[in-house]
Amino acid sequence: MAKLIALDAGTTGVTAVLYDEALVPLRRAYREFPQHFPAPGMVEHEADDIRRAVQVSLQELLSGVDGPIAAVGITNQRETVFALDRHSGEAYGRGIVWQDRRTHKRCDDLKAEGLGERVQQLTGLLLDPYFSASKIEWMRSHLPGLAEKSEQGGLVFVTVDSLVIQALGPDNLWVTDPTNACRTLLYDIERREWSAELCELFGVPMDCLSEVRPSVGPLGTAHLPGDRRAPILGLAGDQQAALFGQACYSEGDFKTTYGTGCFLVLNTGTQRREPAGGLLTTLALDAHGQPCYAVEGSVFAGGAVIQWLRDGLGLIAQAPDSEALAREVPDTGGVILVPAFAGLGAPHWDPDARAALLGMTRGTHKSHIARAALQCIALQCVDIVTLLRDSTGLPVDTLRVDGGAVRNDLLMQMQADLAQARVVRPADVESTARGAGALAALGAGLWEADPTAAGLPPGATVFEPQMPREEVAEIRAAWGDALRRVKTRPGPTA
Repeated sequence: MAKLIALDAGTTGVTAVLYDEALVPLRRAYREFPQHFPAPGMVEHEADDIRRAVQVSLQELLSGVDGPIAAVGITNQRETVFALDRHSGEAYGRGIVWQDRRTHKRCDDLKAEGLGERVQQLTGLLLDPYFSASKIEWMRSHLPGLAEKSEQGGLVFVTVDSLVIQALGPDNLWVTDPTNACRTLLYDIERREWSAELCELFGVPMDCLSEVRPSVGPLGTAHLPGDRRAPILGLAGDQQAALFGQACYSEGDFKTTYGTGCFLVLNTGTQRREPAGGLLTTLALDAHGQPCYAVEGSVFAGGAVIQWLRDGLGLIAQAPDSEALAREVPDTGGVILVPAFAGLGAPHWDPDARAALLGMTRGTHKSHIARAALQCIALQCVDIVTLLRDSTGLPVDTLRVDGGAVRNDLLMQMQADLAQARVVRPADVESTARGAGALAALGAGLWEADPTAAGLPPGATVFEPQMPREEVAEIRAAWGDALRRVKTRPGPTA
């Protein structure tokens, strides 16, 4: 029986999963790594922390496992960028994480110059600090000697996929794939290549970027514990990997991933659609692992809200405790949390908005705050579902969900109620890792995707809407009012 490894280098940790050739998970290991917040709106990672988490999770995963590994697939947090020495891999300072908002003024200035429409035409994205290009520009301007070294060709600016691939082998390959490259704001999604025009706009030398290779195919060799080698044959950004792992290969297929953020992606097939209201056009993968188009909405604070309950407020000891605490009360008691800790993503794109906890009274208990925290995750997703319905004409009446937070039954019931849609949770909620494993299996010739497989998966749990529409309308109206209180610029509220 062939074995496959999927590595998911996420925002807060690295997950390693061992699959058999039928993509049945056999073992799992996880290692968290530190988050750094040097100033409000800034979020950073150490490259060596991620590399160490990769090695430790692999060591734990393969401890006691005999035999060869047929292939490795990689998936990763997108947009986060590092400056590394091309030859040694040494990092120049910390990496700037996708949540970081330090370059919002630069992006606003570019929009004021009228460049937003051209950038969106080339990339499908908005001019926003979420993406990698302005982060790279900031590094070149603020880290001593970096601009000169990048001009000399001794430096490479990489996303996390490239960092992981380089960490797995000594051959210093710096490679990425279209699903990651298209999130940098430097990649032309129609020509499928780095854009000289955009590189010039942001002052990024093109030879300081990773080589873009297909998502399925040879991407290097992984040097694994036990003196084993395995080809790296699959690669995709985390949301595209989750879409693939949820068998959303065809036009109209839709999924929501609940990780540190929440990401809603609708496959639009070979047709590029221009979404309205702050949604993005991006590249995804079809059943053969080839690029296709998708529409995406990004919520910056999903699981991060639950982490805040744990680490920021100390209301819970571990993330799963949030459900039991929230169930102590029947509703939020009028409390609304707007989790704009790092601004607001789609459909608002307001980097200056900040979080607020509203509607508290002397009767407010920590259980009300916990319930409001779960509810705000669902409400942010509902805003995007509503926009997708309105802009595409598709019913979006089934939400295929994945990610760690979907184990929370209360959150999933809230999502079904507030979206007025059926929520389908697969038995294996690690769809991101499954997608990476599937791409590796595809590359190794061990597995083929079934384009008709987007039906109800075996062992799935289904949540049907139960809340009366009148109550949904009241909650969404209160949410819209809370959004108006924290936003700093006009745009959709609910």
